[in-house]
Amino acid sequence: MPAFRPALQPAVLLSIAAALAPVAYGADIDTAMLLDPVVVTGSRIGHSSFDLPAAIDVVSGERITEGQARVNASEALVAVPGLVVQNRQNYAQDLQISSRGFGARSAFGVRGVRLLADGIPATMPDGQGQAATFNLDMAERIEVLRGPFSAIYGNHAGGVIQLFTRDGRGPPAIESGVLAGSDGAWKSDLNAEGERNGIGYLLDASRFHTDGYRHHSAATRDQDFAKLTTRPDADSRLVLTANGLRQHDTQDPLGLTWSAFEANPRAADAAAVTFNTRKSIDHLQGGAFYERRFGDDRLQLTAYTGKRQVIQYQAIPPSAQINAKSSGAVVDFDRDFGGLGARWIGVRQVAGGSLTTTVGLDYDRSQDDRRGYENFIGTQLGVQGALRRSEQDTVTSVDPYLQAEWKSERWVLTAGVRHTDLMADVADKYLGNGNDSGSVTYRRTTPVLALLYKLTPNLNLYTSAARGFETPTLNELFYSGTAGGFNFRLDPSRSTHLEAGAKSLLGKDTRINVALFQVQTDDELAADVASGGRTSYKNASRTLRQGIEFSLETAWQGGFSGRLALSGLRAVYDQGFGTVAAGNTLPGVPNATLYGELAWSNAPSGLSAAVETIANSKVFVEDSNTQRAAPGYAIANARAGAEQRFGAWKVKEFVRVNNLLDRTYIGSVIVADANRRYYEPAPGRNWLLGASIQYVF
Repeated sequence: MPAFRPALQPAVLLSIAAALAPVAYGADIDTAMLLDPVVVTGSRIGHSSFDLPAAIDVVSGERITEGQARVNASEALVAVPGLVVQNRQNYAQDLQISSRGFGARSAFGVRGVRLLADGIPATMPDGQGQAATFNLDMAERIEVLRGPFSAIYGNHAGGVIQLFTRDGRGPPAIESGVLAGSDGAWKSDLNAEGERNGIGYLLDASRFHTDGYRHHSAATRDQDFAKLTTRPDADSRLVLTANGLRQHDTQDPLGLTWSAFEANPRAADAAAVTFNTRKSIDHLQGGAFYERRFGDDRLQLTAYTGKRQVIQYQAIPPSAQINAKSSGAVVDFDRDFGGLGARWIGVRQVAGGSLTTTVGLDYDRSQDDRRGYENFIGTQLGVQGALRRSEQDTVTSVDPYLQAEWKSERWVLTAGVRHTDLMADVADKYLGNGNDSGSVTYRRTTPVLALLYKLTPNLNLYTSAARGFETPTLNELFYSGTAGGFNFRLDPSRSTHLEAGAKSLLGKDTRINVALFQVQTDDELAADVASGGRTSYKNASRTLRQGIEFSLETAWQGGFSGRLALSGLRAVYDQGFGTVAAGNTLPGVPNATLYGELAWSNAPSGLSAAVETIANSKVFVEDSNTQRAAPGYAIANARAGAEQRFGAWKVKEFVRVNNLLDRTYIGSVIVADANRRYYEPAPGRNWLLGASIQYVF
């Protein structure tokens, strides 16, 4: 573990001791914890997480919603081992999510980790996703799958994060909530749910605003969500969902150099102000899920469609746009996307056990009408100028897969294979600087094999192995060295995953998970040339990731509970290339993370409270490891809540204070930034105060 700041060591030790104490002293809690939730991710059907031969964690709806702003998935996912989820304090670039080191290189959005919401992809066919589309207000749970098992989901290598919203049930209810906090942050939310004439409904609308911790980082986000659930007959189920996201003129403060961070962590880079860097997003998506049972067998169908519009003003100087191949500094695209999925799940009794076979096919497609403009008119900066790019980018993916699980009283054997056929096609309509039209096709078959043995009723041992791959995203294909134009020469990275783990239930109130893993990757993508505000990529060399993940969840008498999540990761270049030496650490990846929590709740009084510790080791910012690494840090947070019921009314209040000791630290980094603006500061001490009221008719 890293050498955390001495002033924070007591908080770290307190959280560890609090989580471990129940193991030593036993427990007799008032309300049993849900230590073995049923999961769908991985097996694609309801499955005990304890009996799944994979590293999978479930974040409950209570953990997502209670004492949280419900604005960023980082609020809840911080407690998952192996996962690093950072709020960049920059709503123009979304969260930074990495799993076992995959995805840390992404300059914006999420890559290397597949995102799903109610079974509908929130990741585009090229592998780029947006966690901002998750509706956390209506979340029932989030399932996080890591390691070899995620290969059955195709084009990614880090894992799968799947959000599930709750179904509308029971009598009609309406709820309204408000919160306010530091830096001009506020949020209002209104939702309704219930069931009528066999149709469950869930409706939600919210607005979030912040002036931003840093200068020039204000944002306003509107989200809408609707879900209808019905059973056409006794053997079928139909779910319809729709969600919308609007963020207009979201300010982008850019990263800071180290000297600028030391001078003023709240500052924006000067170029952000000069060019008024900002992004506007309009996202609308709808999906349908249909399931029909035929005895123990079932047919599942999914379909989704959506539209995403983005316009982004970047801080590229006019002098850098002289290059004939420059695409300007204003990104403007309209994206239409959608897909279909079908799977048949059959259950049979074979060789003294139960055999579940899944045969499926996924089809996904996105099409961008993409334009680029200069960001100046004469001497006026930060405006839409002359056209410099016009093209149509189309990505399609066709993925058939087969998965089988055989389980007996003590054994669970799982095998699967998925074949991905992905094509990226570019039709260049701006021919003044040459014709960049072309296409590239990536094909890969990814098998997975896993075995679990139930050593005792309370101890499971498992091992798994898989092949994985990641195709370059459109953003990584856009530029080719100093010459510009698309880089159709990029190959997908290919990886071999190995994992061994143990899952143990200690009594009825404690669960421990341990996973050891190794990932060897060929043709890892790395930054090639960073100049003129653009970064191009290349296939670098072999990399090696080796690590351990440990989690403990426990409870004991008096309403107390504890949670501990520890991760250790060695992620290095196994082979040197260029000026990068073998053994260099992959940028953006901490080699140790910790989350500890001591919580208390009292159901009769409706009161609850908790203290948290979050700690990360240092993070390198580029491949050579010569630039100043972002130092490790540890912070402590606290929260408290209350709930009252008055007949049909339910009222909740909460207060939350983050970074109690007011530490100054780097929360996330921009890997290989062309201007060495690597560092994104995190807020000092900050607070949230919220309340909600619900009426059940």
